[in-house]
Amino acid sequence: MEIKMIKKVLPLWTQDYMPLSEKILIFGPMETVVSGIRSTGNLHLGNYFGAIKNFIQMQHHYNCYFFIADYHSLTTHPHPTDLHSSVRRVLVEYLAAGIDPEKSTIYIQSDVPEVAELYLLLNMNAYMGELERCTSFKDKIRSQPDNINAGLLTYPTLMAADILIHRATKVPVGKDQEQHLEMARTFGNRFNRIYESEFFPEPYAFNFGSELVKIPGLDGKGKMGKSEGEGNAIFLGDSPEEIRKKVMRAVSDSGPTEPNAVKPEPIQNLFDLMKVVSAADTLQVFEDKYNDCTIRYGDMKKQLAEDMINFTAPMREKINAISADEDYVRQVARLGAAKARESAQKTINEVRELIGIRKF
Repeated sequence: MEIKMIKKVLPLWTQDYMPLSEKILIFGPMETVVSGIRSTGNLHLGNYFGAIKNFIQMQHHYNCYFFIADYHSLTTHPHPTDLHSSVRRVLVEYLAAGIDPEKSTIYIQSDVPEVAELYLLLNMNAYMGELERCTSFKDKIRSQPDNINAGLLTYPTLMAADILIHRATKVPVGKDQEQHLEMARTFGNRFNRIYESEFFPEPYAFNFGSELVKIPGLDGKGKMGKSEGEGNAIFLGDSPEEIRKKVMRAVSDSGPTEPNAVKPEPIQNLFDLMKVVSAADTLQVFEDKYNDCTIRYGDMKKQLAEDMINFTAPMREKINAISADEDYVRQVARLGAAKARESAQKTINEVRELIGIRKF
């Protein structure tokens, strides 16, 4: 009864400063959140507003595991040097953006060998037909016909292993990953049914906040992404000169020809970008200019570039500082691996017991 009263009256903000053990004592076990990002290229504004900004808030209220998916990256056969540098860069940028290694568990996928073991065990009960029907596999067959490897086919089982290894119930995913999350539920439920248990909980899509933010790219179509070309994305570590150059090259048109016209997609994209990095009154100035047909896109792009530079400046400085501190980066990676393995080993030991794999 006393704990319930504390839970009701304790201000939410005080949770941000509590150690995890104390939160569990007062509020009960925290739900587990798992999310990963492939180690392919730098993080950009789309990653920040679409995911990382929410991660920073989640870490105060959930038991969070954020991992860098280097196993997944192997499906594209990266060079060893490129793979290592990409993993390190994503780790540094996670930290610079505000993910706290003391509040969250930040780890590298390959530092947790239990993930690979669970991947193997789940594959024993994953069927060719369901894997071949997966939309992402069909897309990869079309986009890289000379590299249709088994890793692409079994991507859903590896993603399921990433989630189920921590018995997570909440997974922040975009629309393009919802099918994989559904398959993770299928594999977990199938395991439970085969081994007559209720061991794996069902993971569901989770959005911390009001709604997911889609950040458009600078190419005039679609979302900002690492695979769309260098000029499409503003990376968190871009220099002011790089940002100005990219923004000034962003797709636009000759301007509206009648008042209050509907904005074409490339122009709406510029306004959507301004909406997340600029002050409200700055955005309104250019809205008014667009509506009365006096807008000059060159002026708008210059303003947008400067606002992006100011927005990313603190992260850019942290990226440079953290990247230069090799001991700290190594320490964070080791701490994350130890915390993730503690959870993963508990899961895999129970999975082995349920399957009947026992030590003699």
